[in-house]
Amino acid sequence: MEHSMFKGSITALITPFDADGAVDAKAFQDFVAWQVSEGSHGVVPVGTTGESPTLTADEHKHVVELCIEVAKGKVPVIAGTGSNSTAEALEFTRHAQDAGADAALIVTPYYNKPTQEGLYQHFKALHDGCDLPIIIYNIPGRSIVDMSIDTMKRLAELPRIIGVKDATADLVRPLRTRVALGPDFVQLSGEDATITAFLAQGGVGCISVTANVAPKLLSQLHCAWQKGDLETCFALRDKLMPLHDAMFVETSPGPVKWAAHLLGKCRPDMRLPMVEISDDSKNRVRDALVRVGLI
Repeated sequence: MEHSMFKGSITALITPFDADGAVDAKAFQDFVAWQVSEGSHGVVPVGTTGESPTLTADEHKHVVELCIEVAKGKVPVIAGTGSNSTAEALEFTRHAQDAGADAALIVTPYYNKPTQEGLYQHFKALHDGCDLPIIIYNIPGRSIVDMSIDTMKRLAELPRIIGVKDATADLVRPLRTRVALGPDFVQLSGEDATITAFLAQGGVGCISVTANVAPKLLSQLHCAWQKGDLETCFALRDKLMPLHDAMFVETSPGPVKWAAHLLGKCRPDMRLPMVEISDDSKNRVRDALVRVGLI
């Protein structure tokens, strides 16, 4: 598969729930269709933003299928398939492959705290157990472990380990990774606020929380970067910064779900232990949406 398809503004999709707390299939598919029509360059169902920790295995698979039904052939679908159990991650990855996903986004195993060798063996087992391209999701702030560039380089020697979602916020990392692994290794940021700097350091895109509510603006930012239109790119960077801040005023996806609710896209409900954001945070989210011109 051509790895250059994984670039630009890729939305880390929320998972809407209905009044009874079940996955709202219609709201979700309408949301995916809106993302495509607004110009998002790809979508990621059931990542952290999609509340994967509180979805059952069957719900996880169903949300991937719902996303593929809408987006397949229009934009790449990178299914979240990670787990701190290698066996479960393999089950999810094989399902995503069978359902028609274009790639899998697989988080470094959380809570277990594997060594670098454990990380290597985990991802190698997933690589060897399926035929789907794999993007490593390195997010030390949530998973505690940090995959080293040396470990990533070993994994990149496997043909279907194609890239990384880097959520370290370390802007030296993408350049070091590019020098060590070469320009063909796909580097996607996991930090909205640093995206233009990440692109300048060797990245090609961002798996974005903010794109849930500002898909067109973020698509325009990435398109401007790709065309070398830095004036437009930097103007959009500055415009979006208050919204990036607001999306993380509390633990994600609380703020972005509230923002999507204000846009009429879904209910703000989350599953415990996640709870609705505070009134002060709601006001800050609303103010940011107004400032950026979304409401």
